[in-house]
Amino acid sequence: MAPTLFPMESKSSKTDSVRAAGGPQACKHLAEKKTMTNPTTVIEVYPDTTEVNDYYLWSIFNFVYLNFCCLGFIALAYSLKVRDKKLVNDLNGAVEDAKTARLFNIASSALAASGLILVFIFLRYPLSDY
Repeated sequence: MAPTLFPMESKSSKTDSVRAAGGPQACKHLAEKKTMTNPTTVIEVYPDTTEVNDYYLWSIFNFVYLNFCCLGFIALAYSLKVRDKKLVNDLNGAVEDAKTARLFNIASSALAASGLILVFIFLRYPLSDY
């Protein structure tokens, strides 16, 4: 018997002979189950990068309005790195840079807000009154 290109065809020819000979119904069901599986399909799955937030708008806002000690600029740089790594499908690197961008955005917003609060307090109660 010569080797065949599709090994499933050789099994189906044996089951046809069993079916023709009047074999039991359980064997027919098992034979059909074997012929239905074909392990030749390969599916490539890429990670979903749409779920990684890059905090781009928040970084631009911090860079333009609340750039306390250049933290807004650093946050913007990390946000752009997240976008680049999402294009390359580097999901782990994008997540790490997104965490860093969020950290710098929080720090810039908090320090700028506390600085504004201190300015308003000193405008309301000047130091010359004491």
